[in-house]
Amino acid sequence: MRCNMGHNTAPKDAGLPAFDVCVRGNTFAVREALEKVLEGLGPLGLDIEEAGTIEIVLAEALNNIVEHAYACASSDGPIRINCEHRKNGLHLTIHDEGVALPDEKAPLGALAPIGDRIMDMPEGGFGWFLINDLARDIKYRRIGNENELSLRLAIGLTSST
Repeated sequence: MRCNMGHNTAPKDAGLPAFDVCVRGNTFAVREALEKVLEGLGPLGLDIEEAGTIEIVLAEALNNIVEHAYACASSDGPIRINCEHRKNGLHLTIHDEGVALPDEKAPLGALAPIGDRIMDMPEGGFGWFLINDLARDIKYRRIGNENELSLRLAIGLTSST
């Protein structure tokens, strides 16, 4: 996996240069990645709701990589997040070298059944639901030994006037 720290290229339709954030696939690196992405997006002047949306979606995706894609690996592998702001929002592409998703397809993101009693509530099953609810244009594919998840968040939108 190519991971160019400081990779900046100006997209054709936005003023903020595209950038990559690269971290190791472990629990501690998830917080580091979130901080680096939000720092890189600082010039957009995102409000708290937009920043929160980014954090929720990225945290869910990155935690899935750490907990599932790299769970059986003998070491924590790399994760690269490419961030590109365009007129229609923030485009994120996440690469890792962990195991592929089952059937090499992203989950549908259906909400897990919730019982009437708190003790019956599932511990997990909300991550893909949140990703599917908050993001658009979600695509997963396996390329060689890498997973690629791309999505778009409708934040930092520019007016078309």
